Amino acid sequence: MLSRAAAIRRGAAAAFSTVSEKPETGLYGFEVLRTAKGFRRFVDDAIQRSDELVARVARLPSSPEIVRTMDEISNTVCTVIDSAELCRNTHPDREFVEEADKASMRIYEHLQYLNTNTTLYNAILKAEAESVLLTEEARRAATILRIDFEKGGIHLPEDKLERVNQLNLEIAQLGRKFSENVMNKPGFVDVYPASKVPRNMQHHFKSVYRSNFGSFEKQSNQMITAKQKGLRIVTDSGNLSSALRWISDEEVRKQVYFVGNSEPRENIGVLNGLIDARDELAKTMGCKSYADFAIRPNMAASADVVMSFLGDLSNIVRHKADEEFKVIKDFKRRICNEKSADLEPWDEDYFIGMMKSSVHDLDASVVAKYFPLSQCLKGLNVLVESLFGATFHQIPMRDGESWHPDVIKLSLRHPDEGDLGFMYLDLYSRKGKFPGCAHFAVQGGRRLSDSNYQLPIVALVCNFSRSSGITARLSHGDVETLFHEFGHALHSLLSRTEYQHFSGTRVALDVAETPSNLFEWYAWDYRVLKTFALDETTGDAIPEKLVKALNASRNMFPATELQRQIFYSIMDLTLFGEQASKPMDTISTVADLRRKHTSWKCAEGTHWHTRFTHLINYGAGYYSYLYARCFATTIWQEICQEDPLSRSAGGAIRDKFLRYGGSKDPSSLLKDFAGDAIIRNSGGGIIPDIGSLRKEIGL
Repeated sequence: MLSRAAAIRRGAAAAFSTVSEKPETGLYGFEVLRTAKGFRRFVDDAIQRSDELVARVARLPSSPEIVRTMDEISNTVCTVIDSAELCRNTHPDREFVEEADKASMRIYEHLQYLNTNTTLYNAILKAEAESVLLTEEARRAATILRIDFEKGGIHLPEDKLERVNQLNLEIAQLGRKFSENVMNKPGFVDVYPASKVPRNMQHHFKSVYRSNFGSFEKQSNQMITAKQKGLRIVTDSGNLSSALRWISDEEVRKQVYFVGNSEPRENIGVLNGLIDARDELAKTMGCKSYADFAIRPNMAASADVVMSFLGDLSNIVRHKADEEFKVIKDFKRRICNEKSADLEPWDEDYFIGMMKSSVHDLDASVVAKYFPLSQCLKGLNVLVESLFGATFHQIPMRDGESWHPDVIKLSLRHPDEGDLGFMYLDLYSRKGKFPGCAHFAVQGGRRLSDSNYQLPIVALVCNFSRSSGITARLSHGDVETLFHEFGHALHSLLSRTEYQHFSGTRVALDVAETPSNLFEWYAWDYRVLKTFALDETTGDAIPEKLVKALNASRNMFPATELQRQIFYSIMDLTLFGEQASKPMDTISTVADLRRKHTSWKCAEGTHWHTRFTHLINYGAGYYSYLYARCFATTIWQEICQEDPLSRSAGGAIRDKFLRYGGSKDPSSLLKDFAGDAIIRNSGGGIIPDIGSLRKEIGL
């Protein structure tokens, strides 16, 4: 297995040049993490260092020094939090995962102590009052730090502050439990006979057997018993998606849909607890709902502004979505030769996929041959070199730095500026690993001195399936996902902020997804794809006709997809909005919202939202994906579309947006980047202009 993993790693690494090896170290390059128990020392050292820095702040130095010292405290704590989070989600060694989990909770408790430390709060009030002494970025840092303190309740009476601390800890624990249940309790369906699953999918699933009693044999006077082979489909997100897309047997799809959207049942109670705790927290902080509490620091400013925006968008898209629904229903009736057949929830992916493939003559296996993973990684190099004049280079890792043989490490290097940052790639699925795709920070960037900058370190984590060959082949959907997460990684790698508190993706939530949505556009553009999407056998570039077919397929049901995202966003805001009753019946609430805001039926009794992990990390913030889609579509159309790989487009992306991280007001950042028309004022908050989005989907 190790030799095969090494071969796969070599295939991925072939996209990059290499530099010399370095000596032994610990996980992610931190000496203290040579063993799992090193996480204990990692936390101890961080607590000791932050206590020393608190003592420095207590001596009330100058305002610039206060801000810089506070940022160093943030850097010290965040490095532990971020490293523990990456380890918890990816490390194959259970001891490392458990120690990282304990470290995460310990450092979180210390963070609560820091967030309620009056010495620090009074110091930042002093710095903010003396703003004339600070640079523009330092003034923004002082204000944001003060807001962060007040979000922790430091300005409240002691009894309320203590309750806020308890609630924050409870919320963190419930969030972790929710995510662990999603990962560890996905549910499964046993399908008999195995022939009900397409042959080319069967190798993804475990074989199971049951007794199959045959006929009575007269000669031997015996009943013949045979074993019937079946397949166990574990209904995690990847298998669920594949089964609903490719299995033609409707009864199997229905079984898989019901199980996959009814697990984990434990999360019904976990989510109820989370809703109650967040609601009490918000009300203790003087807000009418958790949604208002969470959105108040963002551009949108209030839940009412967001809900009004989403309601308007839902009304705008409804007619076109209903038309698309009728087209899909008519298609099912023709295929099944049933004039009265209804569309069911488990039909959506299957019949939409079938229509797209048949209308545009798309064969997934033909598409995938142009996207071997090694070529897709070369595509990332094409992007950074064309846009920014930089290149990725593979760095052989020191002993102990990596967490799995598949992982590779890259440096992003500019010929004039040197190394810009470092990125780990952990791209293949494996048991016990975080099931989705994500960008993790390990270390934020910050200015150490006039000549020294702490370079950012990130990890790009995906769950691509291994193929039978040396390197995996990606579907085009996988390529889009890779480019999405790469957009996040670039945000971290290319920001150049004075303070790590603003590094990369540490921005207002409703602008955070903009770079990732922008780089999705690159995965659909023929001028980009032809530079790296090569047939692994012939070396021929992907045909323009095929890319046009992919785009035409993508554009077949745009209102249906937009409607789904609107529904997700409204659901998220409703669950964490004003609470009419406790506990909320989330199953019926979500079902009612689905019926109101989509054209599709709800499968009674299912509760897919109990595996929707965005409710944890993006609670009352899922709308930010729609904000970002609007922003990214405008940026693409106005700045990138004419020549997406030009240095002028890259210069604008880097110098007017990515460089600043969270160090500029996001509305000013967007307007400076793409013009005043990209945003609009509404009800005391800011919403995106939807003109570009309407143009994109033909509304």
